[in-house]
Amino acid sequence: MASRVDRIERAVELYYEQIRFLAENRAVDVIVCVMPNEMFDSVTMADNDDSDEHDLEHNFRRILKAKSMHLGTPLQLVREKTILITKFAGDQQDPATKAWNFCTALYYKGNRTIPWRLVEDTAKLRSCYIGIGFYKSRDGATLSSSLAQVFDEFGHGIILRGTPVSIDKKNRHPYLNEEQAYELLRDALDEYDRALEHMPARIVIHKSSYFRDSERAGFLRALDEKGIRSKDFVAITDTDIRLFGDSDYPPKRGTMLTISETEGVLYTRGTVDFYKTYPGMYVPNPLKITAYEQDSSLESLFDEILGLTKMNWNNTQMDGRLPITLECARKIGDIMKYVDPTEKPQVSYSFYM
Repeated sequence: MASRVDRIERAVELYYEQIRFLAENRAVDVIVCVMPNEMFDSVTMADNDDSDEHDLEHNFRRILKAKSMHLGTPLQLVREKTILITKFAGDQQDPATKAWNFCTALYYKGNRTIPWRLVEDTAKLRSCYIGIGFYKSRDGATLSSSLAQVFDEFGHGIILRGTPVSIDKKNRHPYLNEEQAYELLRDALDEYDRALEHMPARIVIHKSSYFRDSERAGFLRALDEKGIRSKDFVAITDTDIRLFGDSDYPPKRGTMLTISETEGVLYTRGTVDFYKTYPGMYVPNPLKITAYEQDSSLESLFDEILGLTKMNWNNTQMDGRLPITLECARKIGDIMKYVDPTEKPQVSYSFYM
């Protein structure tokens, strides 16, 4: 029997040839790739021996999306059992939820528009939300930064690939040096200007780790160069803090605990009054929010984060844990590690979700 790596490579090539034909010879908006149950088991089943243990990471979905990216047509991968009406043992979603999620993703990828967006607040400055995440190369030797930029309240976005970054020897967290931070934000703002033909009045940067002095200096230099005065740098991390209510359910979604003017805890998942229950399977874990270079109140930043958790157009879930800025940056990294460094990656989130 062929090794798992070989099975994945052969399956990717089989799908890629059909995808390439459709993308080059048919006017299609999105290509749906249905994977038979037997094939799914074949490409995900580990080998009996440990021969693949030290091989490069191999993932069918990520390799196929990265290999097909240059063709310019988004893909929607779906398992055979997912599109069957029958509910299988172990399924966490009912058929109606599967259908809603599938159709929402197709709508976004096919029409290149967004199913919903943030409520526009004309009293606030026009803001640009940016998420910065980090991903390891397939061999685990290098760590790079990925950036997901949500243009504005209308949900327009852009994807950028950063450069290899360093690891803090004390806490093992990745970070950008001043020049890397400057170039990453400068390039993001240049893309914003090309797309919308004006600069935002305010920049909000979400990062999955704390901001180092070098990162803040680089970001501030880019903002000063572009003439943007209003900014908020926000670290969104895990926390051991838990809150308990006076009922049998977890705290309400949107519950916030203020620790100081720059630090607090936010429940992005929790009990929802409309449902009169907690619509989750596990005890919700809150997020720790730490603000740097802060021009907005902590409560205002919490409100924005809560709104951005509902901006994932890959499903219809109304209470995601992370804001789309960081969720998107994470998904980008999963695919980007398979994109050749010499290839220009697609800038739309539809190619990564």
